[in-house]
Amino acid sequence: MNDALYELLVARRPKPYDLPVRLLIILLMVAVIFFGMPFIGVLAVFIAVLIALAAYYLIFPRLSVEYEYILLNHDLQIDAIYNRAKRKQRMTIDIQNAEIIAPKSSPRLNSYHSEKVHDFSSGRKNDNVYAIMIPVDKKNTCILIEPDAKMLDQMQQWMGMKMYRD
Repeated sequence: MNDALYELLVARRPKPYDLPVRLLIILLMVAVIFFGMPFIGVLAVFIAVLIALAAYYLIFPRLSVEYEYILLNHDLQIDAIYNRAKRKQRMTIDIQNAEIIAPKSSPRLNSYHSEKVHDFSSGRKNDNVYAIMIPVDKKNTCILIEPDAKMLDQMQQWMGMKMYRD
């Protein structure tokens, strides 16, 4: 069987709150040590180390995200890769069930209203972001992706007149 497989990796740009979150965690650790030493002594250092470990393993990896699009024939799988190590499958859709695929800024999308929006793009302001309007769990859903030209060509083969490149 001749399956068409295409993979694309898109890195999400850091969000504005990423740096303040990191700084607040560091300030919390310093405050626990500084204010805790007179009251609980060495236990304050132990608590600060626990906060550091929790932040390192639970919070900091969530701040570095890449999205991987895997297009196998007409099935699109979107995975999130956290801290370049941990992969989590976010969504799998059949693009043939989509109502329309068009650039996010296209006027063709004005007549479509979504109940949910899933943003799997890099977050940069550019014209490469495409919106996929598709019903998911009986709700009109808008999925934002950032495909390259080759991925758009493969999607065009399966979508036909439902895909616009404006």
